Formats: sequence, structure tokens, C-alpha cells
Amino acid sequence: MNMMIKRLKKNKDFQVVFNQGKSYANRQFVVYVYKQPDQPFSRLGLSVSKKMGNAVMRNHIKRFIKEIFREISDKLEIGYDYIIISRRPVRTMTYQEMRASLLHVLKKAGVRTDK
Repeated sequence: MNMMIKRLKKNKDFQVVFNQGKSYANRQFVVYVYKQPDQPFSRLGLSVSKKMGNAVMRNHIKRFIKEIFREISDKLEIGYDYIIISRRPVRTMTYQEMRASLLHVLKKAGVRTDK
């Protein structure tokens, strides 16, 4: 059963995660993770800078990341807020490469249940 992943949209929610969460990174992604103890679901926020390309390219990257999260959501701990910031190398990556890279960072962050 896939757990519920909602979107992190409000600026103040992003600020809480940036200021109080922990960050983990590799060459492709920076992931901020913040535990919300009373939250029965997880939330995902995305940041894809304009340096990554035009709107089409940025939306393409965001779609891939959302799909990867949907796919692996049952392997992640519940009750966390995640912010994913993509870095430049992501522009040339395939879906499988992005997935492997994101799984690597989430493992570093210690939020995967399939360790």
C-alpha cells in the first residue's frame, strides 16, 4: 500500500523545513528532511531553479521526481517533510539515474525503511 504523500506548497512550510530540518546531499540532489511527529502523512516540496533550463525542462524534472517519490513512498518513513533541490547534473540524467541518485540521498538521510 502506498502511503500518502502530499505537496509542500506554502513558503512558511518551506522555511520551517529549511531552518529546522537536516540536509543531505550528493552531486545531483540536496534533500532537506524534517520530522513532523503528529503528521500521519509525508509532504514533498520541490525546488528546481531557473538555471536548470526553461519551464518545459523544469517541469520534466519535477514530474520525474514526483513519480519517483510516488514509486518509493512505501519505502519511506511516514511523518516527514521533504524538500528536494535538484542540481545541474540532473538535467542530463535518465529517469533510472535520477531514481538511483534520490534513493542514495534518502538512504544517507536515514528515512528509508528498507535499509
